[in-house]
Amino acid sequence: MKKLGNVLYITTPEAYLALDGETVVVRKEKKQATRLPLHNLEAIVCFNYPGISPALMGACAERDIGLSFLKPGGRFLARVTGRVKGNLLLRKKQYHLAQDKGTAVSVAASCLSAKIYNSRQVINRALRDHALLVDGPALQATADFLKQTLPAIQTADNVDTLRGLEGSAAKQYFGVFDRLILHQKEDFPFTGRNRRPPRDNVNALLSFLYTLLTYEMASALETVGLDPQVGFLHADRPGRPSLALDMIEELRPVLADRLALTLINRKQIKGSGFACKESGGILMDDDTRKKVLVAWQEKKQTHIVHPYLQERIPLGLLPHTQALLLARYLRGDLDAYPPFFWK
Repeated sequence: MKKLGNVLYITTPEAYLALDGETVVVRKEKKQATRLPLHNLEAIVCFNYPGISPALMGACAERDIGLSFLKPGGRFLARVTGRVKGNLLLRKKQYHLAQDKGTAVSVAASCLSAKIYNSRQVINRALRDHALLVDGPALQATADFLKQTLPAIQTADNVDTLRGLEGSAAKQYFGVFDRLILHQKEDFPFTGRNRRPPRDNVNALLSFLYTLLTYEMASALETVGLDPQVGFLHADRPGRPSLALDMIEELRPVLADRLALTLINRKQIKGSGFACKESGGILMDDDTRKKVLVAWQEKKQTHIVHPYLQERIPLGLLPHTQALLLARYLRGDLDAYPPFFWK
C-alpha cells in the first residue's frame, strides 16, 4: 500500500520556490526562509504569486511530486504533470467504458450511493453526539429522506435520473446543514450551497476544502494510470476533471464537510478571518487559510479500517485507494466498483 507523504503548502504571497540540488528552497524577499528535501514531499500546493523556478517544476514532474497552483481563495489554476503514467490499454478501456451506458450508470450509482450514505452518517453522528443541541426532528427527517433515496439510486437506469436524485438529496442535506453548526452561528450563517463565488463564510470554507480534495483525487487517478478528465457522472468539458469530481462525491462528507463543521464548532477559525470582496465573494485571510490547511493535514493522518480492503489506512490515502479500486474494476479484476462507505 502506498504511504502517505508530506504536502508543502505555500501560502505566503511573496514566497518564491527554487531548487538547490535535491532540496526545495523557499525564499522571501530574496532571502532564504526554508529548506526541505524533495524526497520527503508528495506534493506542493502554491497559493503564492511569484511562483517557482522551471528547474523545480521539472524536478517535481520527474519525481512524481504533485505540483498545483491555486488562487488565494482556493480556486484551482493549474497543475504541473510529467509524462503520462500507467498502461495505455487501461486508459483506452476507460475511454471506451465511459461511453458505455451500463458502465457509466454502475460507477455513477456506486459513487452517489456512498455519497448519500456518508451524508446521512454526518447527520446521524450529530444526532448521536449532540442530541440536546440539534434540531432532532428536522435532522431525522432528512436522514430518513436520504435513506429512502438509496434504493432509487440503485435502480436508476440512466445518468440523468441519477443526477436528479443526487440533486434532491443534496438539497435536503444542505437544507439542514446550518443545524449542524452549533457555535458561532452569527459568524457562520448558512442558507444553502452556493459557489463561483461563495457568498458566505461556510460556503467559502466548503469550496476551499472541496478544491483540495479534487486536486488530491486528480493526482491519485493519474498515479494509477487513469485520465481524471473522463468521467461517468459529470459531463465532459474542456479542462474539467470530470472523473475526479465523480470520485470525490463519496468522500466529501467524510473529509470536507465534517472538517468544516469541526473547525467552526470548535472555534478553531473565526468569522473575522473571512472578508467580502467587491464582487460579493468571500475570501479567507492568510492566517485562516493556514489554520485550515494544518487541520486538513491532521485530518488526513487519522486512521480507519477500510470497509472493503479491511486494511488500516490513514484517511489521506482514501483518494489513492478508491482510484486504485476503480482501475481494478475497469481492468476487469473486480465485478463492480466498491465505493467507500463510512462506518
